[in-house]
Amino acid sequence: MQLAQRLNSFSEPQTIKMAKLGRELKARGVNIVDLSLGEPDFKTPEHIRNAAIAAINEGYNKYTPVSGTPELLEAISTKLKRDNNLNYATNEIIVSTGAKQSLANAVLCMVDPGDEVIIPTPFWVTYAAQVQLAGGVVKLVNCFIETDFKLLPEQLEQAITPKTKLFIFSSPCNPTGSVYTREELAGLVEVFKRHPHVSIISDEIYEYINFIGGHESIAQFADIRDRVVVINGMSKGFAMTGWRIGYMAGPAELVKACDKLQAQFTSGANIIAQRASIVALLSDLGPTHEMVAAYKQRRDYVTGALQQMPGVKANTPGGAFYAFPHIKPLFGKQYGEYVINDDVDMSMYLLNEGHVSTVCGSAFGNPNCIRLSTANSMDNLREAMSRIGDALGKLS
Repeated sequence: MQLAQRLNSFSEPQTIKMAKLGRELKARGVNIVDLSLGEPDFKTPEHIRNAAIAAINEGYNKYTPVSGTPELLEAISTKLKRDNNLNYATNEIIVSTGAKQSLANAVLCMVDPGDEVIIPTPFWVTYAAQVQLAGGVVKLVNCFIETDFKLLPEQLEQAITPKTKLFIFSSPCNPTGSVYTREELAGLVEVFKRHPHVSIISDEIYEYINFIGGHESIAQFADIRDRVVVINGMSKGFAMTGWRIGYMAGPAELVKACDKLQAQFTSGANIIAQRASIVALLSDLGPTHEMVAAYKQRRDYVTGALQQMPGVKANTPGGAFYAFPHIKPLFGKQYGEYVINDDVDMSMYLLNEGHVSTVCGSAFGNPNCIRLSTANSMDNLREAMSRIGDALGKLS
């Protein structure tokens, strides 16, 4: 069987690869602390689970409209106004099977072969792969720990060309946890105003996991609002990863195009998950705030532990549930048969010697770092930091 050539344009995500390697070691009896995958370790809040049970008992078992049920579209519109002061009508919103599909819909409906797409690094691994699937040209702009991994306006200005079609970023960011302030977004907006041919995808899936104050969306700026696509979903803020509900808000013509595309892939998302999502969005956010408080405690502990390790430099993430420490000073060191030449070697060393699963930073566009997920219990995080510290201490 001959497979399509498009499969050669991208590779398996390192996040999934490292999780597989960790599971293989676990299957052989090795005690692995898995910090590779970014998935909440909490149960979905009880009132959301009860809403799903009620939906089943009430007979919700039919196909849904491709763009989402009217009730969920209204709930999302209400949420965007309540939490973000963004006014989106229901024909400017589409529900998909996870935020990843929302992103794929937008990219495939906007990017033609040869179009340039600017992505600041570090970035979530899927952004580049989706652009490549669409035939677009990925243009990475490197951001560094010294600027909290945030893109500066002058960097954006220098990167834009007449071929630039799209800009994709996230705030709070996966993998760095960096959060753009309103003032920082305003600086980028001034650049976009000078380049009206560039559209913006703003991935805001970690919106609620924010430790520095209220979430700021780039869609709030009226001058570019008709070029902004907001991506969000239920997975992170409500611990609903397996429920697979994401949504997009943007120009009505793009939403209509995404509806046309999605109709040929998945049609409408799961009806039970949609009914539960209505309750999640419109109910008390107390359980979400409790989870965020726990994430902050974990952030504080892991960041503090990393900052005490020789050769490691770690910023303090403003949101999400990751740490992205800079480990380049450790390159060239070794222990036994292990030689640390790069970030991949470091991740494999920590897995095989420290028995902690991480992800190499090059997967996210920064080969000088590694990513650790803090979506784990404090007991496991303490054990992981102890193991990492011991493993790094063996290097010379």
